[in-house]
Amino acid sequence: MTAPNILILMVDQLNGTLFPDGPADFLHMPHMKKLAARSVRFRNAYTGSPLCAPGRGAFMSGALPSRTGIYDNAAEFRSALPTYAHFLRRAGYQTCLSGKMHFVGPDQLHGFEERLTTDVYPADFGWTPDYRKPGERIDWWYHNMGSVTGAGVAEITNQLEYDDEVAYHATRKIYDYARGKDDRPWSMTVSFTHPHDPYVARRKYWDLYEDCEHLLPQVPAMDYEDHDPHSKRIFDANNWREFDITDDDIRRSRRAYFANLSYLDDKIGEILHALETTRQEAIILFVSDHGDMLGERGLWFKMSFYEGSARVPLMIAAPGLDAGRVDVPVSTMDITPTLCELAGISMEDIMPWTDGQSLIPTAKGEPRSTPVRIEYAAEASDAPLVCLRQGQFKYTRCMLDPEQLFDLDADPLELTNLANDPGHADTMDTFRQMANDTWDLEKFDREVRESQARRWVVYEALRKGGYYPWDYQPLQRASERYMRNHMDLNVLEENQRFPRGE
Repeated sequence: MTAPNILILMVDQLNGTLFPDGPADFLHMPHMKKLAARSVRFRNAYTGSPLCAPGRGAFMSGALPSRTGIYDNAAEFRSALPTYAHFLRRAGYQTCLSGKMHFVGPDQLHGFEERLTTDVYPADFGWTPDYRKPGERIDWWYHNMGSVTGAGVAEITNQLEYDDEVAYHATRKIYDYARGKDDRPWSMTVSFTHPHDPYVARRKYWDLYEDCEHLLPQVPAMDYEDHDPHSKRIFDANNWREFDITDDDIRRSRRAYFANLSYLDDKIGEILHALETTRQEAIILFVSDHGDMLGERGLWFKMSFYEGSARVPLMIAAPGLDAGRVDVPVSTMDITPTLCELAGISMEDIMPWTDGQSLIPTAKGEPRSTPVRIEYAAEASDAPLVCLRQGQFKYTRCMLDPEQLFDLDADPLELTNLANDPGHADTMDTFRQMANDTWDLEKFDREVRESQARRWVVYEALRKGGYYPWDYQPLQRASERYMRNHMDLNVLEENQRFPRGE
């Protein structure tokens, strides 16, 4: 049996509630809707942690931040942590990354044999939070609400430039695979930075949403004092007091966000077109690292366990998996074991130290007994927060905050906390026991604080004197591109053509 090619399409900060069963009807995403029609669509998929680096670390390793140490956007992704790229490469795959993965540390490959672009974010420890200074804002890298007040139209931005490059290199690589110079199966991860803020879009996509009926959130902004303690910390971290957010700001931000989904659809369409026209078959997986609150309750960006932030789209098109919707809650940490099963690779060597499980049985209708687990220990927190999602319920806990319990079937907007409702005492007992079996929050807190303190010392030291950052420099061998004098022109033109002889 020939091992299947694998194409992973990843986006950044895509709110999973916009993918109730593939892209929502109002979204102009024809390529993604076509892909959804032939995919298993996991309606209730959740990030391992609602922030870029820890969410991606959990996705690639299949393990929670408390296990990997990837707590925040400046925590090192250790080289000894196996990823799906390691498993696939070990089994004989070509493994390639085009785009963002927010690896922190000197290892910028983590199992990828080839990386086509640099990252959009820094690779050092400069974004480290500090639990020793609760409430302190780090102005030069913390989010602020300027992304909302500055929303609008532009033909080029830092992020548009990046994603244009990501798509270009990915499409070129698809054509290169078709030339057949390497007979190994391939796995390519294409990871975009959109629709992550700032909320700025090209005019052609902005104009698609002029009459959109979804430009205001379902739950309007609440008074600061009406929020739960963690949401207040998020507001403070986002420096909300310095900004006056109007309904027009909200409309423009959400319009640009939707517009950037259409931009992404075009870019993904280019990649899928290259795959189709070169007659290559591949398993296709689509996912986001975390979501975006998009103004619901007055919250923006991520960092929260609420649905807009923690829930993500997840779709898989693969032989043997019937297209359709799956409502059982699942995790992005399930992706690594799923890819390994689809490729016929055993993860037995490390399974005791992972937190995910294959989605194949769930996709085929088998019951799932384990809850989805989520953690957060990064900016806007002063101690780790944890969350369990099982059945219709979502439960959250933090040493600093009151517990929360939401019935998402009856209360999808999470407006009624049932934690103190006598009618749900048994449910609370069940979730408390599951949380106790999973986490020692005092130990978790100590480990996060130790990690932060160590990294602050190292970062401040490495910024003195010579500065040698770990940012990835893509390798391009100019002497091996196009036509050079050590090549036979006739052989070169024949080998670079696909299809040949037509």
